[in-house]
Amino acid sequence: MDFDDQLRRYFATTDLTQVPPEALETGVEKMRVDFGMEQDRPRRFALWTLLHMFGAAPDLDVAFKDDADRNAARDFMEMMERAAGD
Repeated sequence: MDFDDQLRRYFATTDLTQVPPEALETGVEKMRVDFGMEQDRPRRFALWTLLHMFGAAPDLDVAFKDDADRNAARDFMEMMERAAGD
């Protein structure tokens, strides 16, 4: 999954400053639906990370059955926190 491709898929642009708030909400809701339907673990994880960046990711115990996926998600959250602190 390419980040820019996902932005285009859900928001029709890679420039999120051009997305009106209601379109942003609609795109995030579409991501949540796709996340719930996705069966492929790597694609599911990628969607979760994108939802996390928008503050809309489901809790880890709900999102992932596998401990390895939950741990990877925790690692991702910590990495994002460190990056935001810079």
